[in-house]
Amino acid sequence: MEKIPILKMGEFLLVTIQVDMHDRLALSLQDDLTRMISQTEARGVLIDISSLDIVDSFIGRMLANIASMSRVLDAETVVVGMQPAVAITLVELGLSLTGVRTALHVDAGMEVLRSSLNDTNGNETITGKSANRDTYGSNFD
Repeated sequence: MEKIPILKMGEFLLVTIQVDMHDRLALSLQDDLTRMISQTEARGVLIDISSLDIVDSFIGRMLANIASMSRVLDAETVVVGMQPAVAITLVELGLSLTGVRTALHVDAGMEVLRSSLNDTNGNETITGKSANRDTYGSNFD
């Protein structure tokens, strides 16, 4: 049975889907990913779907489920590389992917995850950059 590789990059897991997704593969990815989040204590998951030309309602729900399960395991999920046709299909199917954060490409997705991690560590985010504050509230680097 084919598997989708899950790579650890620091505090994040990177999933690059390079094959056509079918239901069994999506379920396998969900199980493998939740296990990896738990084992590695990953704080974020980036799923690159730029190779997917089409998705059906099941795959769309699986992406939403993966994001929900990741959140329960204290990891944020960002889906990157969504093709316009995939976005249109998801909207036409009525799947809003509630709780799924998106970005145009991997670099932007990693920045979203880093920003999210900084927010949970108590830093404020100002225009996408982490800002430290001294005791008087002024910014310093």
